[in-house]
Amino acid sequence: MTYYDNIPEIETQLDGNELRIGIVMSRFNIDIGEGLLGACTAELTKQGVQGSNMLLATVPGALEIPLALQKMALSDQFDALIALGAVIRGETYHFEVVSNESARGLIAVQLDTGIPVANGILTTDNDDQALARMAQKGVEAARAAIEMAHLLAKLDEMT
Repeated sequence: MTYYDNIPEIETQLDGNELRIGIVMSRFNIDIGEGLLGACTAELTKQGVQGSNMLLATVPGALEIPLALQKMALSDQFDALIALGAVIRGETYHFEVVSNESARGLIAVQLDTGIPVANGILTTDNDDQALARMAQKGVEAARAAIEMAHLLAKLDEMT
């Protein structure tokens, strides 16, 4: 345990050994999704998550991601979950609906189940922005999933 201004602090843990990670990826904007997935799984592997401890499910679009995540969370087979996809602004209000409702769904899954969900769904104005951000966002989602799995386990130990 480390201390911050004399306050005990739970240390960040990024060791993925023995963690079980579920990933749900949208097939809409598949090139972006696959870029997110490649960066995400590379980072999970770098942090020690075994390929056999990862499971990928694909869904048609971002609005379907929360339901697949919920099913995974309720299976009690995963320490953390990751959502991957891209919602790119078009000419209609649909962008706001999909962006907001998919994010709301991710929050609901983790709060309802206690399984952390890392949000790797990009929301951008155009394809170029998504392409520029996909590698970093994939890495960030992987790291967030590992960190949150360890944090929740540590908090469980303390109660």
